[in-house]
Amino acid sequence: MFLVSGATGNVGRELVRELVERRQPVRALARREGGPIEGAQRLVGDLDKPESIRPALEGVTGLFLLPGYQDMPGVLAAARDAGVSHVVQLSGGSAGSGDTGNAISAYMIRTEDAVRAGGIPWTILRPYGFMTNALEWAPQLTAGDVVRAPFGGVRVAVIDPADIAAVAATALLEDGHDGRVYALSGPESLLPTDRVRVLGEVLGRHLRFEAQPDDEAWAEMTARMPEAYVRAFFDFYVDGSLDESSVLPTVQEVTGRSPRTFADWARAHADAFR
Repeated sequence: MFLVSGATGNVGRELVRELVERRQPVRALARREGGPIEGAQRLVGDLDKPESIRPALEGVTGLFLLPGYQDMPGVLAAARDAGVSHVVQLSGGSAGSGDTGNAISAYMIRTEDAVRAGGIPWTILRPYGFMTNALEWAPQLTAGDVVRAPFGGVRVAVIDPADIAAVAATALLEDGHDGRVYALSGPESLLPTDRVRVLGEVLGRHLRFEAQPDDEAWAEMTARMPEAYVRAFFDFYVDGSLDESSVLPTVQEVTGRSPRTFADWARAHADAFR
């Protein structure tokens, strides 16, 4: 039995689908009640409250975890007590920096430290930026043909969450992945203007990207998220402490197939931009 946390999120949803397609028994963990998740048993639990997930862990051998919860050691202890034999932990590329002064890196580092000390065989995934981040542009593209967004000069080999899920499923189902840290990228290194161009080609529209000035981006971002996280993003993408531009072979090496292109992802999600 496999338990997938964040089962309604970007990676969790895809991992549930992947495991169901491989005819594996799956429990889908979410924070709140909702509709059924096809092929999986939906359970409610909060990783910020490890005691709340103990019933979901009964009989589970493989666990997929999201990062950054308040008591990651407690979550791992609950999993260990339940007899979980393998954990696949989602993390991020900045965890390798060791920079606990960056708020995002810090919670990734704490998460990875907890997994390594948790007493359960583990695999850590450090994906680059998600292709699904482009969904933030949907309201602008509903209103017009211009995407205005921050960090216009930052090139990222963005990855489809479905490819992250495929790596996670392989690590859960096959031997040879214990103690491995996998950095994951997509197959192309793209600027935001490249992604907007691809979206335009898929949608049959002439779209244009405009980079926000840093001061405007700062004001907009601090209005909707804690300033510590905004500082972290500026550290990554303005100061240049995080480089996710290189194309990595990991998805191919682990799963045996090439990662999806941004055009593949855009075609699959085109209706979200119409």
